[in-house]
Amino acid sequence: MTASFAPQDRVAPTLLERQAARFGDRHLLVAGAVRWTYRDAVQAAAGYGAALLDAGIRAGDRVALMCSNRVEFMQTFLGCAWIGAVAVPINTASRGAQLRHILCNSGARLLVVEPEFLDAVRALDAAELPLRQTWLIGDEFPKPGTPAEKAALRPGDTLAILYTSGTTGLSKGVCCPHAQYYWWGVHSSELIGLHEGETLLTTLPLFHTNALNAFFQALLTGSTLVVEKRFSASAFWNSLVEHRATVTYLLGAMVPILLSKDRTANDKAHGARIALAPGVPPQFHAEFHERFGMHLLEGYGSTETNFVIGCALAEQRPGTMGKVRAGFEAYVVDDEDNEVPHGQPGELILRANEPFAFATGYFGMNDKTVEAWRNLWFHTGDRVVQDDDGYFRFVDRLKDAIRRRGENISSYEVEQVLLSHPLIETAAVFPVKSEMAEDEVMAAIVLCAGAQLAETELMRFCETRMSYFAVPRYVDYVDKLPATENGKVQKFKLRERGITQTTWDREAAGYKLAR
Repeated sequence: MTASFAPQDRVAPTLLERQAARFGDRHLLVAGAVRWTYRDAVQAAAGYGAALLDAGIRAGDRVALMCSNRVEFMQTFLGCAWIGAVAVPINTASRGAQLRHILCNSGARLLVVEPEFLDAVRALDAAELPLRQTWLIGDEFPKPGTPAEKAALRPGDTLAILYTSGTTGLSKGVCCPHAQYYWWGVHSSELIGLHEGETLLTTLPLFHTNALNAFFQALLTGSTLVVEKRFSASAFWNSLVEHRATVTYLLGAMVPILLSKDRTANDKAHGARIALAPGVPPQFHAEFHERFGMHLLEGYGSTETNFVIGCALAEQRPGTMGKVRAGFEAYVVDDEDNEVPHGQPGELILRANEPFAFATGYFGMNDKTVEAWRNLWFHTGDRVVQDDDGYFRFVDRLKDAIRRRGENISSYEVEQVLLSHPLIETAAVFPVKSEMAEDEVMAAIVLCAGAQLAETELMRFCETRMSYFAVPRYVDYVDKLPATENGKVQKFKLRERGITQTTWDREAAGYKLAR
């Protein structure tokens, strides 16, 4: 069960200290060869808080992190939390305009980066960036300083800014307060049924909410979090066995990938009883449990919100996300925010009863904050249906965003890259159905008069200017795009048409993206 904390204590430094006093030499974090006890975590936070202070970082300053799943990520993240600075985790696949926007919008003064991602930063115009210094991970990475005093923090103070893809514009920096991660840990632990002393294993990236949430689950329950470098279908089961994990985390597309592999002796050799796996198509649940002996837990949450909708395993219903949890409110509404009858689709809007259980807005984008939180409800942009007995079913997304392999992709950002090519007159980017239960990116492109552009040349242009996962898999050169009388592209017609005989498929063509 999770530890209970008074409202004023729902800040990361206090959580760390309280749990270190309880669990001391028990392991909290395992990342590669590094094994942290609960006491080690406090020392790392205070020591790297001191190193950040020595570097001129103060409370409220933003520190960008372009780092894979390694201990330096958590050293910096907790160091920021200790002194009241704000961590800005960046998807390591970010490139070009998206990366420039994140660094500039956040106003990050310090960048912590792995050498393999440094070229992406160097490709930007340094004069445009707010960065004052860089910590390069490796032999010259700073050592922890003399432990700093923890900052006087409030639950609503920002712990991290996480950038989630824009839907009709630039990526938005979600301001996640300390108390939001406390509540993530509480609600997720309760739904999973975590007990003290369990071992949690994640292969998901620390720059996303899911893995950070897992850290707070472990912290609040006196458990251990094992952070693997990345997801590998061939190594996944061996990792569970090696670390004696009892709980793990999967995204929708991972489940069919694992099921597609040949059966092995390790399919049931592990001790993991449950995986938090939102967005898995219902037809995979029974097959996955039969083969691997592990239950899949559904639910609904987002970077801006929390684990708002979900049920314990015994109450799960295939094809639904679950019911709204105590501490939250949820309605399904029409375009004017009027509640629609049960059984009728509409937009899901949400509200938390506990202060700072949700994000506090979008950094530097007041207009987007007001739009998303209009009428004092967070508008998810997701179309859902609520059944008569309170269960919610996901229908589709209202927003112009694409979700591929657990990544949110902004159609707008991909289109801006395509439109920067001198031979492209106009383009529309949209999702098409994937065999892996999520979306694939497709682009319909109108070339300039008389122009010719090989698809492979277009791929080379794209992969240096955007995240690899956002590079279109499908390309269709067309004479014109369907549009309304006032010129607005009718993407629903493109989605309905989907893949045609003239569509070029990157994977079928054998083109391999550089990563």
